[in-house]
Amino acid sequence: MDVRRSAARRRGGDSAAGIESLHAFSFGSHYDPDNLRFGAVIACNEERLAPGAGFDEHPHSHTEIVTWVIEGELTHRDSAGNTCVVGPGDVQHLSAGGGIRHVECNEGPDPLVFLQMWLAPLDPGGDPAYHVVRGIADATPYALPAAGALLHVRRLHPSERTALPDAPHVYAHVVSGRIRVAGTVLTPGDAARITAAEDLVAQAPRGEGAELLVWEMT
Repeated sequence: MDVRRSAARRRGGDSAAGIESLHAFSFGSHYDPDNLRFGAVIACNEERLAPGAGFDEHPHSHTEIVTWVIEGELTHRDSAGNTCVVGPGDVQHLSAGGGIRHVECNEGPDPLVFLQMWLAPLDPGGDPAYHVVRGIADATPYALPAAGALLHVRRLHPSERTALPDAPHVYAHVVSGRIRVAGTVLTPGDAARITAAEDLVAQAPRGEGAELLVWEMT
């Protein structure tokens, strides 16, 4: 289990434009050859957008982009004609396929915080696609067969335990609260990269709940 702490993420964004970013992997102009990917995950970016701020239209290709809103509302528009407002508890999935352009912005009155996770597809190309699942339940993982991955959302009550998937690659990111895995305490923004996971359990402490995003990958 390789633990990456929140404070070790690289800062990016444009504070003058109301954008603050934290990158868990090598990203953009910052190239780190020792931190390019884990399993299918090639990016896990925490984005904070002030009201009115956003990312102007830009292209993507050969990438599965999954977004999880933590606070506020995210407005999405893309070149395929999709427009949507996504809130906490919703999963947004943009499959870039052979190429698509999109906008992600905060058109609401409140600050927006979201995680955007990029996964490499098993086979590049194909037609772009867009899906939103409203209010995803803990017991129903979101399947991403294009990347050989499942996204589990785990919301733990105080002292509650949850089994992590037994899988070749497991990427667990703490959204809120604290959890303990294999004797190690993880706090918001921390992530565990687990290889050949077997019989691992995550537990929230007494008096405190937690929210955890877990990628199960081949």
